[in-house]
Amino acid sequence: MAITHSISELAREFDLTTRAMRFYEDMGLLQPERCGPAGRTRVYSGRDRTRLKLTLRAKRLGLSLTEAKEIIDMYDSPRDTGPQLEKFLAVLADHRKRLEAQMKDLQATLDELKVHQRESRALLAKSRAKKD
Repeated sequence: MAITHSISELAREFDLTTRAMRFYEDMGLLQPERCGPAGRTRVYSGRDRTRLKLTLRAKRLGLSLTEAKEIIDMYDSPRDTGPQLEKFLAVLADHRKRLEAQMKDLQATLDELKVHQRESRALLAKSRAKKD
């Protein structure tokens, strides 16, 4: 028998809220089976657990949930892995470019901040010297 998980088990394991789990389901990232009265109980498979793990990894890398779903869905299909890997590399390259641009902007801001700190310290020292 395959191992299954409840929504609260997976939420606890991955430090998520059940609301987040339902959101991932709405996005099509997770596809639990439904059972119980009126199909209200969600039963997550090992596949769902893996998809959740990959989704969270993609989020840590800064990918959008749409990008994560696109990539994860490719790995679910039995097709040739070449195009899948090319797509994954393209997404990663695009994301890397964005991060490098953000890093460049942050460095420029930090450099400007240092200049203002230096100038402010000099003005403060000058002001204190006048008082003495």
